[in-house]
Amino acid sequence: MTFADLGLSDKLLQAVETAGYSEPTPIQAEAIPAILMMKDLIGIAQTGTGKTASFVLPMIDVLDNGRRRALMPRSLILEPTRELAAQVAENFEKYGANHDLKMALLIGGVQMGDQLKALNEGVDVLIATPGRLMDLFERGKIMLNGCELLVIDEADRMLDMGFIPDIEFICSKLPATRQTMLFSATMPPVIKKLADKFLTNPKQIEVSRAASTSENIAQFKVMMTPRKKKEALRWFLRNDNVNTAIVFSNKKTTVRDLAKTLKKDGFKVGEIHGDMDQSSRIAELDLFKSGQINILAASDVAARGLDIKGVSHVFNFDTPWHPDDYVHRIGRTGRAGAKGRAFTFVTAEDAEAIANVEKLTGMVIPLYAPAKPAPSAEAEQETRAAPEKSREDRSPRGERSPRKPRSERSEPKARTDRDEDNARPEPSEAKPARAPRKVSDKAAEPRRNYREDRDPPSEPGEWNGPVPGFLDISAT
Repeated sequence: MTFADLGLSDKLLQAVETAGYSEPTPIQAEAIPAILMMKDLIGIAQTGTGKTASFVLPMIDVLDNGRRRALMPRSLILEPTRELAAQVAENFEKYGANHDLKMALLIGGVQMGDQLKALNEGVDVLIATPGRLMDLFERGKIMLNGCELLVIDEADRMLDMGFIPDIEFICSKLPATRQTMLFSATMPPVIKKLADKFLTNPKQIEVSRAASTSENIAQFKVMMTPRKKKEALRWFLRNDNVNTAIVFSNKKTTVRDLAKTLKKDGFKVGEIHGDMDQSSRIAELDLFKSGQINILAASDVAARGLDIKGVSHVFNFDTPWHPDDYVHRIGRTGRAGAKGRAFTFVTAEDAEAIANVEKLTGMVIPLYAPAKPAPSAEAEQETRAAPEKSREDRSPRGERSPRKPRSERSEPKARTDRDEDNARPEPSEAKPARAPRKVSDKAAEPRRNYREDRDPPSEPGEWNGPVPGFLDISAT
C-alpha cells in the first residue's frame, strides 16, 4: 500500500514524497481514510508508530477549502507539552508546504504577542497546550465556536498531568457537530469515559497492544547500588557502541547533576527539564538533532512524543515511578524500524517500581549480565593438554595412587647442558611426571580494570571484555 491509495490529494502526496516517505505505517493506513470521511476516531498506538502524521496529513486536505476568521481557529490540536506541540507544528509546516494554510502555536514559556497577532489574522490550525489556551480563553482573546476539528493527543499523558478537567471545559465550548480524534498509548477508565462523552460513534484503531514496547528495542535491567549508577552510565556510554543517547531521570536536580558530571568526563551532553524556559529547551533539542551533542540528559518532560531520528540508546538512570513513563521513555529509540537498546538501572529500592513496569508491559525485562571473557589461547591449549578428571576418577583425599612398576614408567627426557648445570641431586627412585596443571576459570580471567577502547558487544546483552566493576555488587 502507498499513500496514493489512501485518498490524499496530489499536492499532499508531493509533500510526503519530498519528506522521504513512500509507504504508510499501519495506523496511518487505517486512520487517514477514516478522517477524510469525517468520522470520529480513537487511536490506540504506542509511540513511534507515525501517529502524528496519521492526523496531520488528512487534516491538511480537509482544511484546504475554507475561510479563516479572526480569533476563531478552524481546528484545534491539544498537546500535553510544549515540545510535542512544537513537533506537531513542524509536521504541519513540512507536509503543508503546498497548501495555503495558516497555523499558530499556542504554548507557554514564550511571548504572547506573536501568538495573539496570529490569532487576530485568523488561523486554520491552532496547536496548543491546555494551560495557555485556557489562559487566553478566559481573557476573551480566543473563541472556540468556529472549530470544525479537534484532536486530543497523548490523552493518557494529559491524565497524568492533571489536564482532564481543562479538556472537558474546552470540549464543552466547541461546536457539537465537530469531528473529534483522540489518540492515546493506553486506555485507562478515565480516558474511556472522556471518549464516550465527547466522541460520536468513533472508529477505534489499535495497531498494537496498549502499553506494549517495540520489538525493535533490546531491553535490559541492570541491578546495582545507587552509588554505582554514574560509574555504570559512563561504562555503557564508552563500551556499548552508543551513537546518540537520552538519559532519563526522575528529578530535575539529577538531570542537572548528570549533565555537569558527564561534561567533566568529556562527553558531548545537553540537558532538558521543566525548570528551563522554552527557548532554552528548543535550543538544546536543536543541538541534539543536529549532532553537535550526542547525549541528552532529560526529565520526563522529554519522554513523550519527541521524534528524534537515530537515537541508538535510552538509559533510565532512575527507574520510572510510573510504569507508563517507561514505555514512553524507551520509545525514543527503535523508531521507524530502526534497532535500539534500553537499559534501566535498578536498585533494591526500585523493586516495586520495576515490578509494576513488567506487569504493565507483560514481559520480564532480562537482567543484563556480560558474558565471561574467553580464556587465552595458551590457557586453552594447556587445558586441552590436561583434561580435568571426573569426581569418580579422583583419588580419595589423603590417599595416593599406587605407584606403577619401573618398567611401565615413561622414559625421562634427555638432559641438556643447561639442565646439567641446574640439576638437583637425583633421588634413588624417580617420581612419575606430574600432569600439567589445569588453569582455573578465575586464573584465566583478565583483571577487572576494563579498557575503554574495546569493541562493543556483538550480541544483545553480551560483553566479551572484563566484567565491569559496577556489576560486582548486585541488588538482587
